Amino acid sequence: MKRSVVFGFIALLSLAGGLTAANKMKVEDLPAAVHKTVNAEKVTATLVGLEKEKEGGKTVYEVETKVNGKSRDLMVAGDGKILSVEEETAIEGIPAAAREAILKKAAGAKIKIVETVTKGSDVSYEAAIIGKSGKTKEFSFNADGTPHKD
Repeated sequence: MKRSVVFGFIALLSLAGGLTAANKMKVEDLPAAVHKTVNAEKVTATLVGLEKEKEGGKTVYEVETKVNGKSRDLMVAGDGKILSVEEETAIEGIPAAAREAILKKAAGAKIKIVETVTKGSDVSYEAAIIGKSGKTKEFSFNADGTPHKD
């Protein structure tokens, strides 16, 4: 009995790994509209990775790129429309109020990355902060330094 449980567990882990791998994609596997958007982005960026995801019951595609050595990730709808862009940025390059809010939240902890997040006309500033415990937390602020809500 123990042996069948162990084999069942191994099979389950293999299946889970297979599901994760299935989400990784190649450009040629993308729907035509998404393929066109990705090709347009590749003109000014280096493609790092592609993933197919479900958000709110809809299929979206995460396009991971690098521009001038900095990360830029896009979420693209099945029709090729760019839903959001997350761009790595220097903390000095964001509005002063958002910068001060991030520095206050970090309170001496290490700031791992700062990103400008654009969803349509909504722009926010997100920071990943590594706390004293070693855990990473993310915080998002508007340009005026108020917490950003999705």
